[in-house]
Amino acid sequence: MIYVHVPFCRSFCTYCDFYSEIATERAAGLWADRLITEIEARSGEITADVPTLYIGGGTPSVLPLSVLERIVAALGGGPWEEFTLEANPEDIVEKGPEYLAGLRALGVNRISMGVQSLDDGILRWMNRRHNAERARKAFGMARMAGFGSVSVDLIFGFPLLTEKIWEDTIRETVAMHPEHISCYQLSVESGSALGKMAADGRFTELSPEACRGQYDTLCRALREAGYRHYEISNFAIPGHEAVHNSAYWRRVPYVGFGPGAHSFDGRTRRWNSSSLDWQGFESEALTEEDERVETIMLSLRTDLGINCLYLHEKSDGEAVSRLLERGDLEKTDERYRIPEDRMFVSDAIIRELI
Repeated sequence: MIYVHVPFCRSFCTYCDFYSEIATERAAGLWADRLITEIEARSGEITADVPTLYIGGGTPSVLPLSVLERIVAALGGGPWEEFTLEANPEDIVEKGPEYLAGLRALGVNRISMGVQSLDDGILRWMNRRHNAERARKAFGMARMAGFGSVSVDLIFGFPLLTEKIWEDTIRETVAMHPEHISCYQLSVESGSALGKMAADGRFTELSPEACRGQYDTLCRALREAGYRHYEISNFAIPGHEAVHNSAYWRRVPYVGFGPGAHSFDGRTRRWNSSSLDWQGFESEALTEEDERVETIMLSLRTDLGINCLYLHEKSDGEAVSRLLERGDLEKTDERYRIPEDRMFVSDAIIRELI
């Protein structure tokens, strides 16, 4: 698996604290030069059987096709079983059908679209560049361009999101028939504009009970629409689960390129510095305890759960029995998993096991 981090945006969302810079043509060109140098220097880490390429960020869709072409060529040109590009709806609409055709020609076969909301007031509060109509248009354009795998991102868990707005957003999203939907609860990060608003008393987080209600509404609606809830925050029409992200949850090795990107070889995790002139990296060797904790945590975030024998061997048997009695775990064949109606409190359940 290959991940490429694009550290550019045209504006910064209210809630975001990921490493990103304002996009300029000069900065993007210099970044691409450094990125290709890194790819060439680390080419030995790319194996012949790499099934996925994921270009994320940031906002990869701010890059011109010519820059994306250079990156794909440096990586060997594919083809990849799954080649995902994260995109802002506004970029798709502004650049038009020719841009989408260019992505298809590069081998991109999956678009991950950061819609976040279909309410214009909320989108303005989030400082998103698109409005709801542009999101709808971008989705339709991707379909017309031949993309048969489109993922839509949504955000819940904040006071402006009323029950009606949330239900309308889910209903309209389902009506568009995306193959994949990712839904994340808003978090207040100290480095974000929202974090400053919270510190100044200008923002109050939604109560856990209200967030739980919004999550339950989401799960129920998507289940009724035929989506498989295969990971805490991810839903897919069966057969359209994200190959790349699913591999992360199985702790499959991956290679990350670009500032702030992480890599994992099965035993060691390394990450690049977060700056446009990134050089070198930091790393940590995982202990057996680290591997145990990660395996339990990541496995129990999914609907497949974890092997029963492994959990009994690597966790407290009394805790397992207690969680089964409470209904916080359920047994399916030879595996334990967290039932969907307990996924919202999965962190607390997992803590009892690790």
